[in-house]
Amino acid sequence: VWWALATMFRRGRLYRGHKVLPYCARCGTTLSSHEVAQGYKDVKDPSAYVALDLVEEKGSNARRRIVVWTTTPWTLVSNVALAVNPSLEYVELRKRKSEADESIILTINRAAAVLGDDFADRWETVRSFRGSELVGKRYKRPLDWVEYKSGNHELIVGESFVSAEEGTGVVHMAPAFGADDYAAGQRHGLAFLQPVNLRGEFPADMPLVGGMFVKDADPVILEELKKRGVLWKSTLHEHAYPHCWRCETPLLYYARTSWFIRTTEFKDAMLVRNSRVDWHPPETGSGRFGEWLTNNIDWAVSRDRYWGTPLPLWVCDRDESHAEAVGGYAELAERSGKALGENFDPHKPFIDRYSWKCSCGGTMNRTPEVVDAWFDSGSMPFAQWHFPFENRDKFERYYPADFIAEGIDQTRGWFYSLLAIATGLGDALPNNLLAHEAHTPPVGDTAPYRSVVVNDLVLDAEGQKMSKRLGNIIDPATVIPRYGADAVRLFLITSSQVWTPRRFDEAGIRDTAGRFLLTFKNVYTGIFAEYANFGWEPSKDDPPLEKRPVLDRWILSRLETVEREANELMARYEATGAAKSVMTFFDEDVSKWYVRQSRHRFYDVDSPDNRAAFATLHEVLAVTCRLLAPFAPFITDWVYRELTGSSVHLAAFTRGRAGDVDVDLERAMAHIRILATLGRAAREDAGVKVRQPLSRMVCVVPSPGVVAKSAQARAEGLLEALSPLLAAELNIKKIDFISSAANLVTLKARPNFRSLGKKFGK
Repeated sequence: VWWALATMFRRGRLYRGHKVLPYCARCGTTLSSHEVAQGYKDVKDPSAYVALDLVEEKGSNARRRIVVWTTTPWTLVSNVALAVNPSLEYVELRKRKSEADESIILTINRAAAVLGDDFADRWETVRSFRGSELVGKRYKRPLDWVEYKSGNHELIVGESFVSAEEGTGVVHMAPAFGADDYAAGQRHGLAFLQPVNLRGEFPADMPLVGGMFVKDADPVILEELKKRGVLWKSTLHEHAYPHCWRCETPLLYYARTSWFIRTTEFKDAMLVRNSRVDWHPPETGSGRFGEWLTNNIDWAVSRDRYWGTPLPLWVCDRDESHAEAVGGYAELAERSGKALGENFDPHKPFIDRYSWKCSCGGTMNRTPEVVDAWFDSGSMPFAQWHFPFENRDKFERYYPADFIAEGIDQTRGWFYSLLAIATGLGDALPNNLLAHEAHTPPVGDTAPYRSVVVNDLVLDAEGQKMSKRLGNIIDPATVIPRYGADAVRLFLITSSQVWTPRRFDEAGIRDTAGRFLLTFKNVYTGIFAEYANFGWEPSKDDPPLEKRPVLDRWILSRLETVEREANELMARYEATGAAKSVMTFFDEDVSKWYVRQSRHRFYDVDSPDNRAAFATLHEVLAVTCRLLAPFAPFITDWVYRELTGSSVHLAAFTRGRAGDVDVDLERAMAHIRILATLGRAAREDAGVKVRQPLSRMVCVVPSPGVVAKSAQARAEGLLEALSPLLAAELNIKKIDFISSAANLVTLKARPNFRSLGKKFGK
């Protein structure tokens, strides 16, 4: 981490600046922009409209007031200026039938919102004009509790960021407590008032609000404004306001000295790298994350805390422009002239004992801040290998990562810190990394991850976000013992794609995942384990595939098909589809068809047919365990150990061979199963139960299309070979297959009286 920070510092990408930053007074630290994004809450804050007197020329008895709007009344203590938009249209209004020479000023677009829709009945227009006419004028500030020491104050300035979308078109300026305000203060040489300490409290000697937390002081300040006659009106304004994501304290926008990574310098490079990432879902990469990168601002990477990775920057106590970065322990020992020793501790307070003389004669002391913990997490790809000091070969082998997975909120957390640090380091990371695929772009143009799987939120049964405050959280310690970890995992994986929100309903665990796991267990314990113990065990004497019954060849072909499908889906990080594919195969093909059709074969101990059935079911169970292991790790490991004597988690996901897939056989069996369903329905419609045998069944099976005669003959032959299964299923003595129903069905037209009228009806 020190190496990464020192590298960026030496490249001019790590600098100290003075900026207004979101600050948590409780935690005593600033927050990065991606941390702020995690803590927005909809709140109702006091909204104040304040009418401030313009300073008129001598000799004028007119009273003109400019109406200002703010949702942070506590910042009015630090007011130094007002901002208007020079290009907006403003209006001066006087009350009708009033003898006093008094008027108010605000933007014409907000007059109705501030004064009411019927304001034209109560107010008359004195004149309208552009905001540029107000620029340079002076006014009387609302509160005079803080003394101006230097800089312009009580001045109206022009700024393009002022809009007529809300408020009055006039913005109150407190450069110590707003990013736009601070920037405008620098442009116009405004005074800087910051009468709030790092705990977010006013000084104890301040009138009325001394010692109060700023947010708690709002009602007191509003009451004082009312007494002074400058409060036009106050309301509650509902809006999204940032809170600390750790302690939920409302954040203050506070001018602080911080260290920044100049991420805006390489924003375009981050966008290029992000465009090459395989995002799941894609819209998160191009939308939520891509937009975040597009609107990127420099990363405030320093934190005013005790615990954490100390920022490896030493600053001269005589001239702050003299700063050095230390990129490792050996470098620290060299610069300080002190041996670090075996028990060297690089954390505070021990690290702060190391200092040295500056070239100017001052002393180089470590800056007191620690590093944002997100920088630690984003350094993981190289820091886990202690790169660049050792393990270069391992780092090159495993970087970039094939994929990473985290929650949706990490688009502005870990996903971002990984990309920002890797891009900021640029070619400091090796360029000769091993490409996993031939088309992989040069690593300098790639993100530190090739694919991202974004997990969305688990909601309650009503679709609401779980919250301790709402009391709708689900306790895993209660749910898992009741249903088992495998059932909970399968439910979460298969109820919806992992990148979409899903509702957590215990009934769903029982009805879907729980039912499937019970089926899976019963096939093993109730069929295989119970009857295989009568003498069967895996051996070379099991019949080869070509000599096994057609039913066995079919289920093994289906097994190979599903294995390929699951492997392809997992390679695309589509876990939900893979899990559903395997579960559907075992439930529908294995349990409801193969096992049911083969049940009599398991009883005929030590016959060739019996050995073929057990060998087939053994293979089906073992491969299914492998395919289900990522989703249901406990039951699959137990069954696999019983089958093979080793853990499924030490086995390859697939068998690693190109097995045989008999597409014609699978298609033929699909026809047979459809016919079985139609046959049962026909019996039910006719009221003829299955236990009553029928002499003949005629089945219409569509032709496979234009194929060679040999393929047509094979398809017909497979249907004939499978027909005993259909006959046994429906209790039919003879099955006939035909390709057309033309000779079986007679169609007659009967007039529709209502549609055709009386003539045809007769």
